[in-house]
Amino acid sequence: MINPILNQIGAVFIPVSNIEQARDWYCDILGLQADGEIQFGHIYVLPMNGTGVVLDSKIYSEQNLIKTPLFHFNTENIEEAYTFMKNKKIDVMTEIQHNHYFNFKDPDGNLLMICKC
Repeated sequence: MINPILNQIGAVFIPVSNIEQARDWYCDILGLQADGEIQFGHIYVLPMNGTGVVLDSKIYSEQNLIKTPLFHFNTENIEEAYTFMKNKKIDVMTEIQHNHYFNFKDPDGNLLMICKC
C-alpha cells in the first residue's frame, strides 16, 4: 500500500484571544493587507508563501499558548528583522542567537521565532 500521508505541513494553528486584533498584528509584522475574511467568526488564514498559518480564537486558552516555537518565520537578513521587530516594540525575548535566529512573543504571549534562511 502506498502511504497516503504527504510529507508536507499544510498549516500551523496559533491560538489567539481576539481574532481581529491578531489578524491586524500578524498582517502588520508580515507586511500583508489585513483585508481577508474571518471565517466562521474565529479563524483567519494568513496569506503565506508555503506552509499556512491559521489564527484561531476558538482554540484560545492560556493553557494552549505556544511556549516553545513550533515553527519560524524566514528572513534573509536577521539583523534587519531584529531591528524591525524592536522598532515595532514587539516583545523580543532573545538577542540574535548564533547570528541565525531570535524569539519573540505575539500579543497573546505565544512564543515565535524568526530565522535566517
